[in-house]
Amino acid sequence: MPIALPQAQVLPTTDAATYAEWFACLAEPVRVRLLHAVATSARGITVGALTEILGTSQSTTSHHVRKLADVGFVHLEKVGTATVVTVNEACCAGLPHAADAVMGLLGPRPCCPDDVPADVTVRALAPRDWNSVRHIYGGGLATGISSFETTVPSRAALHAKWFPDHRWVAELDGQVVGWTAASPASTRDSYAGVAETSVYVAESHRGRGVGKALLRKQVMAADEAGLWTLQTSVFTDNRAGLALHHSAGYRTVGIRERIAQRDGAWRDTVFLERRSPVN
Repeated sequence: MPIALPQAQVLPTTDAATYAEWFACLAEPVRVRLLHAVATSARGITVGALTEILGTSQSTTSHHVRKLADVGFVHLEKVGTATVVTVNEACCAGLPHAADAVMGLLGPRPCCPDDVPADVTVRALAPRDWNSVRHIYGGGLATGISSFETTVPSRAALHAKWFPDHRWVAELDGQVVGWTAASPASTRDSYAGVAETSVYVAESHRGRGVGKALLRKQVMAADEAGLWTLQTSVFTDNRAGLALHHSAGYRTVGIRERIAQRDGAWRDTVFLERRSPVN
């Protein structure tokens, strides 16, 4: 029987041409060093200063600076007799974006998980669910890779923190086996549509699609309510958590190195976000 292989994604031709031009420009080590020097200079740097840093001739430095400017990595400005080179801030995001796109990390993202278990019911959190929610929360904290928290917040604290209309529980055979909730990312009005999310699944039911069912409800309700961005942080070694959020359309924004301590050790987190296709 022939093996069915997943269909490959196709990068648009125009994007491929643009990225190829960027990567080709950086195929020269001198340009990589030059771009690094410019990017780490607070207010720009002259071609003369770059020549001294790189140990190249003035003409060689000028040649490579022009190549970087042609592609759009740097801006050039004449100040008197000197040429000041500044980084194009857009490339600080554009270049990582290009690498992610080529590696398939920015392919078409799903609206929400579709392969959810039929026997799991996701409903709004009810007052009777709080004990189960806090118990599952504690089980997640015990893993050491779910949160920087080490103790479960009180019911009152969670009730005050979470959006009333964006707190859900997953139920299986009459038992609460997981929950997800969203809270305001900021108190400022301009961030009214940005929410911080959490999802926890009982230890006995992990790996059975409960998390996917919860996130499906979470993102669909968020889209309907006009929340334009959902964001969360996941420990770098929590691969299951990362995969779960990617399945719900979250994308990796970046790594927050040594962002905080857990059990006396500095930890890194992956910062993820999901942008609503509606807004």
